[in-house]
Amino acid sequence: MIDDEAVGTVGVGPWEGPWPDDPRYDPQLLAEGDRRNVVDRYRYWRLEAIVADLDTRRHAFHVAIENWQHDLNIGTVVRTANAFLAAEVHIVGRRRWNRRGAMVTDRYQHVRYHETISDLVGWAHGAGLTVVGIDNLPGSRPIETVDLPRQCLLLFGQEGPGLSDAAREACDLLFSIAQYGSTRSINAGVASGIAMHAWIREHAPPPPPA
Repeated sequence: MIDDEAVGTVGVGPWEGPWPDDPRYDPQLLAEGDRRNVVDRYRYWRLEAIVADLDTRRHAFHVAIENWQHDLNIGTVVRTANAFLAAEVHIVGRRRWNRRGAMVTDRYQHVRYHETISDLVGWAHGAGLTVVGIDNLPGSRPIETVDLPRQCLLLFGQEGPGLSDAAREACDLLFSIAQYGSTRSINAGVASGIAMHAWIREHAPPPPPA
């Protein structure tokens, strides 16, 4: 096989030598090369095969974000959820969102839509998940000092206003992220990454080899 440095571009070129006799491999990618942003063990694999393999290893936490104002952070949340292998991403409110920030990772990450917070929370509790709101609100406990539930849904509000009143009232737990600078809040996409990594540090084993 040809490596990235040999072809001088992202990914790998056409497969060299006899093709693997494995249904997970995509004949078109084998013939033309694989320029996707995937780890090495998924090179030349079909999209469906990658998703199926990820599904065998997904973590027990879910991520949700409100989308009442077409929040541009949703793509970042989806991309980060893919990096930390969240079970699903849930979008509350409008179904349309800017996928550019997801960098195509929405193809590998399960995304579910809910019209209202009530719908989301009803689904979460039915699935046995603790709804954990992440926002710097009065009464929120610092995430650095608590243990996150293993089976939980991490809920984030929109950039600026944060969690809606309905979301705050529906959360089982409320945690905040420590900040030391001059601004009141941090980017919702960044906050989601911090919270997801906090869950990973508590509950996840080391990742498999790339």
